[in-house]
Amino acid sequence: MKKLLSMLIILILVFTFSSCADGKKRYEAESLQVFDTVTKIIAYSKNKSEFTELSEFVFDILNEYHKLYDIYHDYHGINNIKTINDNAGKSPVKVDKKIIDLLLFSKNAYTKTRGKCNVALGSVLKIWHKYRESGIDDPQNAKLPDLGSLRKAASHTDIGKIIIDEKKSTVFLADPKMSLDVGAVAKGFAAECVAQEIALRGYTSVLISIGGNVIAIGAKPGGSFWNVGIENPDNDGKEMPTLQLKDKSVVTSGVYQRYYTVNGKQYHHIIDPEALMPSTYFKSVTVVSDDSGLADALSTAVMCMPYEQGKELIDSISGTDAVWVLPDSNILYSDNFKQYLKK
Repeated sequence: MKKLLSMLIILILVFTFSSCADGKKRYEAESLQVFDTVTKIIAYSKNKSEFTELSEFVFDILNEYHKLYDIYHDYHGINNIKTINDNAGKSPVKVDKKIIDLLLFSKNAYTKTRGKCNVALGSVLKIWHKYRESGIDDPQNAKLPDLGSLRKAASHTDIGKIIIDEKKSTVFLADPKMSLDVGAVAKGFAAECVAQEIALRGYTSVLISIGGNVIAIGAKPGGSFWNVGIENPDNDGKEMPTLQLKDKSVVTSGVYQRYYTVNGKQYHHIIDPEALMPSTYFKSVTVVSDDSGLADALSTAVMCMPYEQGKELIDSISGTDAVWVLPDSNILYSDNFKQYLKK
């Protein structure tokens, strides 16, 4: 009954395509219920029943992660990231291990990206979110946040004040004005965790896309690669690279995803933790990595670095490559990225 209800609520759309040599067929399922974005599953299965079981399993788990990592909504019986924020400076909050794991990962990502990916930046991002939403709703009166208020908020972004007690499974924000925002890591981290669960269940040909965070589990039947296109940030019809992936994740961060316009200029949602303004180095950065969570964190961080600095970081991490789309729409690659390009 639970699975049937899940199917009715999520509204899965399934399509069957031609059979493969090993008898498996290609199926797709789509959901709008998790992480406020389009989530798609493509898999090769023996039959529709097997695929339906897989898709229900994936959407149910992702929905759980969605609720736990939500910073805007409360859910009955669940302590989530919003609960932690609501109790900043007051008391530790007992949380699910999935939150502990995410925050431990995020602290490591902060160190690895030299502070450019900081889940403790919530107080700053909250201001930008408010102005962006207001500007979208009322374009004629769209405004930029005051730099003074941004700097004041930035004084409450010390990631060291996220106190994690693994034994008690609690999280405490020692600064009462601190706020967590896990948007730069949540989708990728959740996708990686789900991918590991899928692999343990024996599925070998699955592609998952969570709002463009793509993870390829295995290859297509017969060993052929999954083809994943990079979105054109200019949307001008220019052909962009297509990647061939197997057991890899690819994540793109770009200026075209969430933005608003002030006095004819667009301001997007990727905020440089140092400048406290939307990053201006690139139109988009795409990262390919063995780990979806890491790819998610890196794509945000590298957007906020000059090319040379970002390339140095990418090259220092085994199994990780990137492609940068510059403001003039030219494209730069890390040393080994071209191995993924479709011939």
